[in-house]
Amino acid sequence: MEQVRKIIQIVQGMPTSDGAGVKLKRILGGSELNQLDPFLLLDEFKNDNPDDYAAGFPDHPHRGFETLTYLVAGSFTHRDSKGHEGHLTAGSVQWMTAGRGIIHSEMPEQTDGLAWGYQLWLNLPAKLKMTEPGYQDLSPDQLPVVEKNGSRVKVLAGEYAGVRSPGRSFIPFTYLDLRLEPGATLSLPSPGNQNAFIYVIEGKVKTGPESEPSYVKSGHLGVLGEGDKVDLRPGDDKPTHLLFASAQKLNEPIVRGGPFVMNTLGELKQAFYDYQTGRLG
Repeated sequence: MEQVRKIIQIVQGMPTSDGAGVKLKRILGGSELNQLDPFLLLDEFKNDNPDDYAAGFPDHPHRGFETLTYLVAGSFTHRDSKGHEGHLTAGSVQWMTAGRGIIHSEMPEQTDGLAWGYQLWLNLPAKLKMTEPGYQDLSPDQLPVVEKNGSRVKVLAGEYAGVRSPGRSFIPFTYLDLRLEPGATLSLPSPGNQNAFIYVIEGKVKTGPESEPSYVKSGHLGVLGEGDKVDLRPGDDKPTHLLFASAQKLNEPIVRGGPFVMNTLGELKQAFYDYQTGRLG
């Protein structure tokens, strides 16, 4: 019999800034929840004041993990030390594999209107830390959407109801943008060898077994405990909007220093040395 996952921790996103002073909310990767193997960070940037985001994220390095940027509103240009240039528009996803190292920038294409998106950091297995860097730029029309029984599921990564995102991952990984109307219910598979969470963007979510439900409200992340599936429904008579992520646990040591995520202190020191001597990216 399948076991429904329960909420075991609720974390509230905390305001911070990154890049050249971009104001954002750090949801995962802060003091309350430093990591959830293999998830390293989840940031939300949502600003309609250009002063809060116009300076963007100038050149900075990465090694040892992947970033998934999901842009809800606005547009950004990405450029890197390998000569790649990509343009994120509303509804698109950019999947960047930093691998052995890259230096890149993420800059807004406009300085008026709303800039809103999410960046998720996904760790790479030790054997792939030094893989060749790469990109997957996925436009909105490439990302499948499944609508049925009061639910709308946009498949950013992985698979849902027999449809799959074109994004390719190194480990089993599912990332969904979910909208539920009042009265709708949604059941998602989430194998026992994966860690999973939900982040509520709007409304309130009810989850867990019907006999022992938990509620997660907007602006909060819920860590899901052991089990095989996740049951979701609105927590009241209003629609709800949330992100769901589930990925295979790596169960490997993590040594982290700013933009680098490795498995040993020696590897981390090497990453900083390579960057300082111009050998990274």
